[in-house]
Amino acid sequence: MIRARGLARSFTTRRRTVEAVKGVDIDVSEGELVGFLGPNGAGKTTTLRMLTTLLRPTAGEATVGGCDLRKDPLGVRRRIGYVAQGGGTAAECKVTEEIELQGRLYGLTKAAALSRGAELTEQLDLSGLDQRLTKTLSGGQRRRLDIALSLIHDPKLLFFDEPTTGLDPQSRANLWDHIRRLRSEHGVTLFLTTHYLDEADSLCDRILVIDNGEIVAEGTPDSLKSRVSGDGVTVGVPEGSVVVAAEIAGQLPGAHEVTTVDTAVTFRVPRGDTAMPELLRALDSAGIAMTSVQVQRPTLDDVFLTLTGRSLRDAEEGAKPKEAVHA
Repeated sequence: MIRARGLARSFTTRRRTVEAVKGVDIDVSEGELVGFLGPNGAGKTTTLRMLTTLLRPTAGEATVGGCDLRKDPLGVRRRIGYVAQGGGTAAECKVTEEIELQGRLYGLTKAAALSRGAELTEQLDLSGLDQRLTKTLSGGQRRRLDIALSLIHDPKLLFFDEPTTGLDPQSRANLWDHIRRLRSEHGVTLFLTTHYLDEADSLCDRILVIDNGEIVAEGTPDSLKSRVSGDGVTVGVPEGSVVVAAEIAGQLPGAHEVTTVDTAVTFRVPRGDTAMPELLRALDSAGIAMTSVQVQRPTLDDVFLTLTGRSLRDAEEGAKPKEAVHA
């Protein structure tokens, strides 16, 4: 459904040229749900805008939905749906008016647009809201309406740009269910950008990680997490014992990345569960009482830290948080 080679985009200002995307290769097969993961400014949205014909590449080539991105952008648009990060509905329009307009823009008759809209609103739990102004809908309802509008022409490839940003946890989980059903029940191929690690882990068959305009890793969530060497262990000890406890932890088989913060020792071992009894015995022999312990399997954030030397969560701190809206 998507095949891109050397896709790149640069922006020229008076002072310099900024390479936002530096020649990425992307393959997405029919029926896949692929996540595009990276911090703000990494090139996620720029890549998405190129693939959806909203931004012309400065280099490279791509085929999207069977159409050449450069030679047949209109063909691409006819075959894809796009749910933008900010949504696309007019506040003073009724739901039914938005649906009809979107359908007519894709060449449907009024009757066909409203019929298809009724089908989609039922699938997306929007039945009975036809005469509501879009500004009166909840955040979750507006996102589902955005999805309905993107599906009005029955595309088989759907792009999402940060689909759940600003939603509360319940609304996010609800939207996740709808996204899964689009793939499982309707055969839609999905490509979504996100910086929510749990979203990528829960939804995606495969993940592409982009940083500084380049794809630095790709694979299933589990295969990416397997790149991180071992489980993370954090052990709390009494004040004054942290140095000795760190030395003991460093002597465990396979232990590495041993660090200390205040009264906690953090390290990695191949199997945290089997290392704990040995660590407890060693600390007890040294007269050190363990005050707390936490064993954590590798996460996608650990993957990002391993690949780039920084946490994805830390990389997102510069983004202004949005107020959560409810379904």
